[in-house]
Amino acid sequence: MDLYREIVLDHYKHPRNFGNLAKKTITIEDGNVTCGDTIEMDVLMKNGMVEDIAFRGIGCAISISSASMLTEEMKGKSVNEVMALSADHVFKYFGTTLTPSRTKCAVLSLEVLQKALVQGKERLK
Repeated sequence: MDLYREIVLDHYKHPRNFGNLAKKTITIEDGNVTCGDTIEMDVLMKNGMVEDIAFRGIGCAISISSASMLTEEMKGKSVNEVMALSADHVFKYFGTTLTPSRTKCAVLSLEVLQKALVQGKERLK
């Protein structure tokens, strides 16, 4: 449990892929109305793959660390692989059961990414 806590705090204090992409297919933003967290993502898609990804946002340690870990893992994944992911995939980052209010914080980044990929695919048609 302590190892997970350290990893989560590290991703919160030093988020990976935080910022903007110069080249992107889509930018999308969404928020968690329950707690006020917001995540905005830039995604560069190429040949049905997530070639690059970056995020910005404000929120709790759970939402920011989740976005950091997710964006780190999703580079190079196919759109189909990302769309097949469920909340359970994200929960594994934390190594513990999250409270219902925290589950919304944890899955916000996955929801934003999946919305971006759907809209990005539409733009590429």
